[in-house]
Amino acid sequence: MTIRESDWKVFKRLRAIALERLSQRILDECREICAREGATAHERYGELYGLIRERNREMAQAFDGFSRSDAVLQLRLIRAHDLLTEAEMAEFSEETRRMADVTI
Repeated sequence: MTIRESDWKVFKRLRAIALERLSQRILDECREICAREGATAHERYGELYGLIRERNREMAQAFDGFSRSDAVLQLRLIRAHDLLTEAEMAEFSEETRRMADVTI
């Protein structure tokens, strides 16, 4: 499914915002793990390593490959991670919002 040119312009801008939000979320999770008391450094390292691997996989699914033909799928994944506000989603055409609302 390819989105309209006007929605593609919106997507390019909001995709960058969503990527920044996800990156910050991941960094916050990392800080929590690093600051955890009662766990050894090695335990925290192992947990941090696992988190980074999992989040990297999620990030790759939602953000790797940047084309209009993949935009709807990426938008669905970005929404699944709750990275855009309702106001930001309202910037898309009704057609694109409807396509992005499909449950993954």
